[in-house]
Amino acid sequence: MMKKIFAVLFVLLQTLPLFSQKRPNILWLTCEDISPYLLAYGDSTANTPNLDRLASESKIYTNAFAVVPVCAPSRSAIITGMYPTSIGTMHMRTAKDIMGWGKRDYSGKSNAKDINGDNVPFYSAVIPPYVKCFTEYLRKAGYYCTNNYKTDYQFAAPVSAWDENNPNAHWRHRAKGQPFFAVFNYNETHESKIWKFKSKPQTVSPDSVPLPPYFPDDSVVRQDVARNYSNIELLDKRIGQRLKELEEDGLLDNTIIFFFSDHGGPLPRGKRLSYDSGLKTPLFVRIPDNLKQEFRGELVSFVDLAPTVLSLAGVNIPEYMQGRAFLGKEKEPAERKYIFASGDRFDEFTDRIRVVRDKRFLYVRNYHPELPSYKDIRYRKQMDMMRRLLLLNSLGKLNRDQNYWFRIKKTPEEFYDCKTDPFNLHNLIYDTGYTAKISEMRKAMDDWLAATGDMGALPEKQMFLQMWPGGIQPVTGKPVIKTEGKTTVKLFCNTKGASIAYILSEKDISPDLDSGWKLYYKPLKIKKGQILYVVAQRIGFKESEIVIKHF
Repeated sequence: MMKKIFAVLFVLLQTLPLFSQKRPNILWLTCEDISPYLLAYGDSTANTPNLDRLASESKIYTNAFAVVPVCAPSRSAIITGMYPTSIGTMHMRTAKDIMGWGKRDYSGKSNAKDINGDNVPFYSAVIPPYVKCFTEYLRKAGYYCTNNYKTDYQFAAPVSAWDENNPNAHWRHRAKGQPFFAVFNYNETHESKIWKFKSKPQTVSPDSVPLPPYFPDDSVVRQDVARNYSNIELLDKRIGQRLKELEEDGLLDNTIIFFFSDHGGPLPRGKRLSYDSGLKTPLFVRIPDNLKQEFRGELVSFVDLAPTVLSLAGVNIPEYMQGRAFLGKEKEPAERKYIFASGDRFDEFTDRIRVVRDKRFLYVRNYHPELPSYKDIRYRKQMDMMRRLLLLNSLGKLNRDQNYWFRIKKTPEEFYDCKTDPFNLHNLIYDTGYTAKISEMRKAMDDWLAATGDMGALPEKQMFLQMWPGGIQPVTGKPVIKTEGKTTVKLFCNTKGASIAYILSEKDISPDLDSGWKLYYKPLKIKKGQILYVVAQRIGFKESEIVIKHF
């Protein structure tokens, strides 16, 4: 008798659904535009007690890199697990909207021009139909997914991506006991805050800030560098508030915490530059069952973040994803040998640059060496120190290292030893002592370009017209509601790659695109008197009309 009881119990345990298991919560604390300017990386300029505490209990990755040194293409890689050059999201920026998917705006004229000089309008990138925001897989597995608040993916985030995507989104709104994946994005360190926070008190003295060799020792430069460090201190306070909330809710013991920036720092020659100054970022991962500081030197690319979160959550990683899990059950057994990065259009200036980096060396391929290294981007010239650098350069008062960024032409290839030249100022591409290593990295680049289907050779205007035939955004087909019996409903959409979302309500409502839509992935059970609202969207397409059915 006892054997039969144990046999039945064994079968029951094997058939328990996934949501009955205790899975970790996952919290992303993301910021904008910082390089590893933190104590954990040896920079004590800013006072960051909250980040220091987090670092003391985290894995600290010393070789973490964005795939593009600017936010929107980088964020497209983070949310999809795909290289922007593979899915057509590599040009910065494609739309007016940078915050929520409910506030997108593709009207009006862009100031962008492609490599042929053709005007490119605002558009939402139409990516391959099989590619989803990775949060859909978490939602399907029972996770409550919140984003507070920035998206900026190069496409309008579909309604299926998040349970909440607004300035009030919070894990506290989930069902009791439901695991969550929550993103909180902080913009105190964004490039624009160098001038927008100009009147705020500086908590870091301009006299105390370190200057890289590509900056002159100048009072205006020191002022903006100090503003950057002061902004990092503001960021630290915000991080501390969120960690306090997590602790107050008793969730620290079952929440994996990530801290990272979307790409490198906001100062001139950082952001938008395909060097370590634009690509290398801080990355902390705090795992509750291993609360000790551990420095990890393996290469991590931001294309790896999506599969890593799925791996930690116990969710299968889709085969199409190009990233590699570096933690969790599906962690790749071998470390990365290289990370890869790209640069195409940055605001109103187009170029094409590809990068491969191993733990020591950086190889850069310039497809347009005839173009200047420096891009005279209007947005960046709102910064006092950018205007100061331009003035000093025009007066011939910059030394070789400070003038290197302003060179009129680039070599077709660049090669840097990041150990002896951490600021990437001394191009070794013609040094015969590195011939073998350059050949190795050149081949790694060629193999990556072929394997990932780089779309960069196609002028952006042509790519846009392929995505939006005739320059008109395609529209997702109207979803279909099919009833089986009295209580079961199935939802369909004929648009390939479309995801479906729904709301079940007891009363008439007028839902907008932030009304708590649920992801549809299995038949629904409907009660008499309920009202069903259904919407569908393929990424890059305009969402369908909302279909309503009363039961």
